Parts: sequence; C-alpha cells; structure tokens
Amino acid sequence: MKNPNVLSNFQEIRIESPVDKIIRQIRELITSGQLKPGDKLPPERKLAEKLGVGRSNVRDAIKKLEFYGILRTLPQSGTIVAGMGISALEGLISDVLKIENSDFISLVETRVLMETESAKLAAMRRTDQDIEDIKEALEAYERKVKQNEQAVEEDLMFHLKIAEASKNMVLKTLMLIITPDIINNFIQLDICKDGRTRLDALNEHNIILDHIIAQKPEEAAEAMRLHLKDVFDYSQSLREQQK
Repeated sequence: MKNPNVLSNFQEIRIESPVDKIIRQIRELITSGQLKPGDKLPPERKLAEKLGVGRSNVRDAIKKLEFYGILRTLPQSGTIVAGMGISALEGLISDVLKIENSDFISLVETRVLMETESAKLAAMRRTDQDIEDIKEALEAYERKVKQNEQAVEEDLMFHLKIAEASKNMVLKTLMLIITPDIINNFIQLDICKDGRTRLDALNEHNIILDHIIAQKPEEAAEAMRLHLKDVFDYSQSLREQQK
C-alpha cells in the first residue's frame, strides 16, 4: 500500500552560505575552548585570506555574532570574544535539540513569563535607539516573511531587541539560552498548521512594537502573551497528555 504521507518524512536540504560556515567555525572554536572570552580575532583581511572567502562574508558573520552578543568590536582594539552569550551559543546556532516533553513545557512556561515581562519593561524603559533597533529587526523579519522564507533567526532577533530595550540583561541572557530551541521545536513540529501564518505573527509583532513605542507597558505585555499563545497552548496540551 502506498504511503500518502511519505513526503512529510523528507526535510528541506539547507545549503550553508560562506557566512554560515564562518559562524560555525567560530562557534566550534569557542565551544571547544580554543577561543575564550576576551580573546581577539584576527583582522578581517587575514581571516578572509585564511578562510578563502571575501572580506564581506567575514564582516557579515562578525556582525551577526555581534548582534547576539557572542562577539564585540572595540575601537582601536578589534573584535573580541564577549563573555555574555557564550553559554547560549550551542542552542543559538546549532541543530534542534531533542528535548523531553516535560523540559519543553517548562521552557515554554519560562519563556512566556520572561517575554511578557520583557515587553512590559521595554515599554517603560525604551530609548529612541531601542525603537530603531527593534524596527530594524522587524523589517528583517518582514522581508523574509514576504518572500515566504523561514525567519527563525529574524524572529529571535526581534524578541532579543525587545529584551535589550527592557534594560535587564539577565532577561536577555536567559532568553538566549532557552528561546532558540523553543522556536526551532515549534516550527519542526508544524504546530501552526491550524491556519495561523507568519503574516499573522508579523501583524502581532507590529502590535507589540506599537505598544512599546506608545509606552503602554500593560498593553505590550498582553500583546506579547497573545503572540505566544500558540506555543503556550501546545505546551499545555503536552502536559494534559502526561496526566
């Protein structure tokens, strides 16, 4: 008998770009201990020559890792490995972790608590620069969505920029640790198959940002809670199955 669902067993083949490969090498050097917090990276030109890629690829990889707090470029000092975010590196740009349902439930509950508080604090404490940074992350997400492409990293960037605007760096660090794997597992399991689309998520992102700009903390927190409703409801359904 033919299996009508056989296509669902296949996964899209992802071809790594030079930027992805540079990030993977830096990740492996950090996680293996060959690069430690405070260590300085070679200049872009030398690094590009060693890797056999263009300087623009090296620059893009460094910029992305700076965004996540993995690297930091200092005036007259070059690019160094930052302390914050190192423990989150594996979860941030590695393959999806196979975690138990009970762990996933706890992670989701923690994420909802952190992100609603993060949005609330961001609405209270954000600066004009924070608004620009959140808008930039949202525009990157919107571009991917309108091209009908996966936007996992762009989604994460949007949420991290809100955490930065909260001025609570502990929140940001904790989100770096737990959020990437939640997002990846959520997409991997195709939980949004009930009709909710990335365009819906984009609209929700805009609503959250509007409340943060208007400095309405309670509204921002509620908008974030509604945005995370799908993943929260799914985690609770897993809890019910375990009873």
